[in-house]
Amino acid sequence: MHAARLAALPVSALLLTGMLAACTQVTHGAATAGGSVTGSRTPSSSGASPTGVPPYHADPASLHDCTQVLTENHLDGPSGTGTLSAACGTISVPLDYAKPDGSKIDLTIVKIHSSVNKHSLGSLLVNPGGPGGSGLNFALGEIPEFPATLFQHFDIVGFDPRGVGLSTPVDCVSDKEKDTLNAASPDMTTAAGLAAAKQLAVTFNAGCVSDKGSELPYFNTVNTARDMDAIRQSLGDDKMNYLGFSYGTELGSVYAHLFPQNVRVAVLDGAVDPLTNGITQFAEQLKGFEDAFDQFAAWCPSNSSCKSMTNPRSVAETVEQAALNSPLSTDSDRKLTFSLASNGILQALYSKSLWPSLASGLVGAKDGDGTKLLALADQYTERDDTGKYTNIADANTTIACNDTAPGPSDATIKATAAQWATQFPLFGKWAAISLFSCQQWQPMRTVPPKPVAPTASKVLVIGNLHDPATPYQGAKDMVSTMGNAELLSWDGEGHTSYLQGSTCIDDYVNAYLVSQTLPPANTTCPK
Repeated sequence: MHAARLAALPVSALLLTGMLAACTQVTHGAATAGGSVTGSRTPSSSGASPTGVPPYHADPASLHDCTQVLTENHLDGPSGTGTLSAACGTISVPLDYAKPDGSKIDLTIVKIHSSVNKHSLGSLLVNPGGPGGSGLNFALGEIPEFPATLFQHFDIVGFDPRGVGLSTPVDCVSDKEKDTLNAASPDMTTAAGLAAAKQLAVTFNAGCVSDKGSELPYFNTVNTARDMDAIRQSLGDDKMNYLGFSYGTELGSVYAHLFPQNVRVAVLDGAVDPLTNGITQFAEQLKGFEDAFDQFAAWCPSNSSCKSMTNPRSVAETVEQAALNSPLSTDSDRKLTFSLASNGILQALYSKSLWPSLASGLVGAKDGDGTKLLALADQYTERDDTGKYTNIADANTTIACNDTAPGPSDATIKATAAQWATQFPLFGKWAAISLFSCQQWQPMRTVPPKPVAPTASKVLVIGNLHDPATPYQGAKDMVSTMGNAELLSWDGEGHTSYLQGSTCIDDYVNAYLVSQTLPPANTTCPK
């Protein structure tokens, strides 16, 4: 199992539409996540139509050599990769594709080339998920993990989607304000807590409007899918080769829906379910994480890091309640609040490789020391040791809310919060805080279309049987909805499947990407 990617996990439920629905995969100790929808998938009449947009013809990309970023960070591929070089640059795309000659925004991309690659298959565009995950950081951070066969046949291309990182980023609130928001722990089972959570959403969303103004509605998944085709054109590729994780599966499926004729291969790993939405989808994910904690608890007795925990779930619930009553001390001037404790526990459930950290964090917190859980929470919110955050919170809320119809109502939120507090004892009360995020969002929405995609060749969808963030049913539903797609399953643990330690999965994915060879129908790879 990998440790953390350069792209880290999601932001607090306070800052998300529902932090779980579109999460990225976990690698070298962190991951990105976030953004479940809270509304119907019926397009709002006030939003831009995802179809009926004139074709856009992108100019060639203007890239400059940036190989020093590989050298300075000691980024080398596995044996057989050859000598790597990198090129960086920006491309200009329309803010609104319905007005291709109107305002433009810049997207930042990186292309990683190997000396052993004769560029026979063009570029492989990668996306780590989110929404809000940095594709630049992902592409660079995965250099040691990508197999040599990919470098031998593709240029690896990462991009920061619109609103993310270095691509016209959304900047809603300051780092200090994010500290406050992430730590805030209103009790959603009380009237005062409901009012406080609603005000937090109002404050955060007002900051997004202040930053982007009338441009804010155009930072959405449909436009990002169109940006992907502009990147393809700008790099001179006839067809799209795509590798997307978690929310990246939604992005990839929308791309396949809009540009089916342009897809050569597309791997969609950890599929966001296209047939569920809103509170139902959010609840399915919460159940997934509750189940993942039970898997951790079953593993715990055989691991020395669990030490004195005879009942890990009881310990976790006790720690959360203690942090709610009186935040726990840490080795810094920050306290571990209820929300931060929940963040930290959830973070570790994305990958089995983080279970030892969760065990030691719970043991420490049980004894009054919240240091290790706070460190996990900081991975989750992409906060570094200096207190600086990435803009994943800002981008996640922006994109996820622009993607969903307005709602839910105050009455629905109140009823849902009460139900979740008992139905999902570890995460329900905390997660319900985020239900106000898109309710308070600007009204011009562009809900992604259902991804029916008559691509010429089959798309490969991967589902992990025990994925907490994107439950397995989502992969089956995406296959049936897209039409020309095949399902590859893994009886694994944690979020997503490719490059997570399964040689079976990795070999099938590599063969598909390079030669378009699909695994046998109904294949399930063992643990």
